[in-house]
Order: sequence, then structure tokens, then C-alpha cells
Amino acid sequence: MKIVHAASEFYPYAKTGGLADAVASLSGALADNGHEVSVFLPGYRAALEHKDAAQAERVLRLKIEMGDQFLSGDVRMFSPKRNLKIYLVCREEFFDRRNPYGTGERDYEDNADRFIFFCKGVVETLRLADLQADVVHSHDWQGALLPMLVRDAERRHDVTLAVKTVFTIHNIAYQGLFPRTVFARTNLPEDLNSMDGLEYYEQVNLLKGGILFADRVTTVSPQYAHEIQTPEFGNGLDGVVQTRADDIVGLLNGVDMAVWNPATDPLLPVRYSATNLAGKQACRAELLKRCGFTAGYKGPVFGVVCRFAEQKGLDLLLANKDFFLKHDCRLVVLGAGEKRYEDALRKLVEQAPAKISLSARLDEAMSHLIEAGSDFFLMPSLFEPCGLNQMYSQVYGTIPVVSRVGGLIDTVTDADEFPATGTGLMAAPTAESLGDALTRAMKLFADPARLAAVQKRGMARDFSWKIAAAGYEKLYQESV
Repeated sequence: MKIVHAASEFYPYAKTGGLADAVASLSGALADNGHEVSVFLPGYRAALEHKDAAQAERVLRLKIEMGDQFLSGDVRMFSPKRNLKIYLVCREEFFDRRNPYGTGERDYEDNADRFIFFCKGVVETLRLADLQADVVHSHDWQGALLPMLVRDAERRHDVTLAVKTVFTIHNIAYQGLFPRTVFARTNLPEDLNSMDGLEYYEQVNLLKGGILFADRVTTVSPQYAHEIQTPEFGNGLDGVVQTRADDIVGLLNGVDMAVWNPATDPLLPVRYSATNLAGKQACRAELLKRCGFTAGYKGPVFGVVCRFAEQKGLDLLLANKDFFLKHDCRLVVLGAGEKRYEDALRKLVEQAPAKISLSARLDEAMSHLIEAGSDFFLMPSLFEPCGLNQMYSQVYGTIPVVSRVGGLIDTVTDADEFPATGTGLMAAPTAESLGDALTRAMKLFADPARLAAVQKRGMARDFSWKIAAAGYEKLYQESV
């Protein structure tokens, strides 16, 4: 099949979270299975500076209609592996920036124009380069206009650009909400500027467009597909999602074993496997050293890698700060995002610098070391569409302590509830329940034989994209 993906992130060219890993891994798995895969990504500074892009060639010059004006740009293409082509939609004014979406404290004010231009650039390339896609698959609000724009361009130019369109909701909390005046920049028919189109409480909601107008809608876990049809998790779009209930499917993300595998991971000081965990102890020692902790420390190490955002349950973690201050344990936190969480975590470090470490940055190598060197990995998310780190943790023999929400329910089994099959510890998304789970983690750590059994059960699970990609292949084939 000829499959086109369009996303705002793609590892290793642009990454702020799991979206980049998921789209890259899915695309790579589909290419490995013999499909012709084209991926469209904004021409960010980081993407253009990546070594792979050195071979990129300009394949098109763009003239994109945006309301009552035309904006220029170009499309560059390179092929990092067989059956996989990367197309960068470039316009310096929009994408030559340090960060993809904003400064960290606030979004860029022109994000609507940036991603409308991106989606229109994808459509123009589909048309002018005659890619003849069987499936055009777009992701999250940044790519949500694509199903509408594809069909509108087909109508305007009397061509077929895609047999079917697929849209994936990676996180329904981020919807691409903009003033209603933004609609004019889409150049779509005016009847779509309505309750049955993009209009949402006198605003434009780009995510809503993807949900309503794609031929098939997916999200990233079976549990989350159910949750987003409820007021508690639907973020105001539960009614919209319910209208597509027959067309929505939850497909779990997977782990790219070429990147996340302790037996081959080049970012680890020592590699290891389930049959020889000595390397994990070496990674633990290196993590303690990097954090400035006492060498040879024998107690439990808790790791956190996340965006500093309310969704990730940092308020619940901070509400349990006394646990980390009073108990014989260590806490290592890596991430970036909202300053209020960074400030609160820094204050916690000041109270116990010998026990708590904070790295307020994005650091791929450090994230691998935390996964390998920790004993427990904390994900107290308030909601979690799929989550990847809880799967990485199990692959690396690190026991996940997670909230009982979304994809965490689909991928972790509580070792206290199910002693013979459990691979982690689960809690309700409350401070009290997280505190109970932390106490249970201490008890588990004090039982080395049971701890090793839980570790090895996690490492025996198959989270590879071989399984995850098969679900998408089936969806594509059924749709086409």
C-alpha cells in the first residue's frame, strides 16, 4: 500500500513527547513490512539541521492560498531508509524556530497559520507530486485539517488524492482552539464554519474537524477510545466523538525495539537482558553518579520522565513530597514544561539535595539512563491516552507505578492484585492512592525474590511495533 503520514513531530527530527516516537515507529514498521510510506513534517530548524537532511532535495516550490493572500514555501525530501521518504514542508517565517509550538510558557501566536500552511502544503504535494495515496493518515490537531482539505482539493481539481483518510487522536486535551476569524485562512466552504463543521462555541476547533471528517478515527489505546466518549475525559468533545463511535478504534502504540532495548541500547553505559541483569546494576550506579548521590546506595530509586504539565500528575507527586523526604529512597526527575512545576520541584531538591535530583530539560540519553537505572518508574497521570514510558519501563526491568487510567490500564497489571501475573503497581489518580502505591513499592523492594519476579515478567512482555503495526495494517486494508 501507499501510505502517507502527516504529523507535527517525528523522531529523531523533532520531538517534544510520545507523538514523535509513535509516528516514527509506526512509519518505520510499515516501511519494513514493504509498504511505500511517505511522512510529512514541518521544516523545523532542528529537522533541517539533522544529519539525515543533508541529503534532502527540493522537490517542489509552494504557493499556498491563505485567506485572501498567497504564501510561498518549498518541500524538501530525503529517504532515511528503504520504503520511507520524509517530506519537510518549509517556510522560514513559520518553522525556523527553536521550539515546535511555543516558548514553554506560551504558544506561538501564529500557530493557526503555521499548521494550516503545513496541512495545505501536504495537500499540494499530494496533488503536484501525484503520490497516489491509498491512505492519508494525520495526527493530532496540527494535522486535523488534512481530511477536510484533501476532499476539498479533490473537489476543486477533479482528482483523487487519497482512497481513504485516517485521523489519530493522541491527546484530546490539545484541540487547536483559535478565534473564529481563523476559518477564513482555511479557504474551506463557508458551510463548514458551523456547528456541523469546525465551529466550537464561537471558536474554530481544528481537532473537531479531524474527528468529524476523516473516514476512520483512531486513538492510542482501547481504554482511551472508551474514555473520550465520556464527559470526564472528553474535554468537551465527548459528544462529537460519540457521533463517530462506529468508526473509532483504539490501537495501542508499541515500543521501537531498535531504540528502546536494554540489550542493544547504545545510550546505556552497560547493556543487559532478562537473563543477565548485572548491567542494570551498572546503569543504576551510573545514574546515582550523574545525580550526585552517594555511590553504592542500596535503597530504591524512583524515576520520572515527563512533560511538566498538569496531565502528568505532578501535583499528586508533589503532594507526596514527605514520602521522599522521610523514607530511605531516591527520586530522579527529568523533563521540561510549565515553570510552576519546575519551581516546585527545585524547592523540593533544595530540601533534600542528597535524595532528590532534577534535570529540567529534554535529554534523550538521560531518559534512557533513568529507565535503565531506576527501580521504579512513576507515572501518576490524571489521564494518559496510551503512554510509552510504562512500556519502556517494563522492557528495561523497571517496575512502573501508574495511575489506573487510559492506556496504563491496557498495559500494566498490578502485582499486588495479581501476584502471578503482575508487572507493576497501580493507583487511582489521587494523592492518597499514589501514596499507598509508593508504600507498596517500598514493601516490594524489600522482598528481592518477588521484586525480581515482577521485573522479569515485565521484560518478557512483547510491546514491539510488530504487533502494534499489524492493527493499523488491518485497519487500512479494511478501510480501502
